[in-house]
Amino acid sequence: MSGGAADAAAAAAAYPPPPTSGLLGLLTRVVGAVNRFILVLGMIALLAAAGILSAAVFLRYDLHQPTDWQDEMAVFLLAGTTFLCSGYVQERRAHIGIEALAGLLPAAANRVRRHFVDLASLAFCAFFTWKTLALFLEAYNEGQTTSSAWAPPLAIPYGLMAGGMLLLSIQLLLQFVVGLAGGERHAATPTAQ
Repeated sequence: MSGGAADAAAAAAAYPPPPTSGLLGLLTRVVGAVNRFILVLGMIALLAAAGILSAAVFLRYDLHQPTDWQDEMAVFLLAGTTFLCSGYVQERRAHIGIEALAGLLPAAANRVRRHFVDLASLAFCAFFTWKTLALFLEAYNEGQTTSSAWAPPLAIPYGLMAGGMLLLSIQLLLQFVVGLAGGERHAATPTAQ
């Protein structure tokens, strides 16, 4: 086997395929479909942010027309994309991680390590979801806005953060339950060359 094919085979053995039947299979497919839909929205948001900032530069320097909303709009789009797409990234286990222990531990200990990391990540993300949801509700109920001249509602970025962290928490919970059931949701697997 070539190096790439051997790496792909090792990764496939370390991360069994996700369940395809039963309630876990259904939940895996539904969450995966939501993640892919959010990813498409994220791509559109990134293109929109690039277009908005490019248009603002053109308006300001070529047409001498000041704009006061483009920076906040771009930040909202970028922050929303970052938070909302985190579930998609977690679905593929593509977040940055330290894999030094993974190569040293036996397979059984590595499974326990993955379960522990998933559970600890879930606890942190669930807490973060709760706090951002509280910020969202406070900003929404009080009608809070940013301090800029444009003054968009702060409920927008807080809502995007809360929604993204909720999706990430759901993905982590699903991966934890699937892992305990003996399967594993998609892992970032190298492609055979």
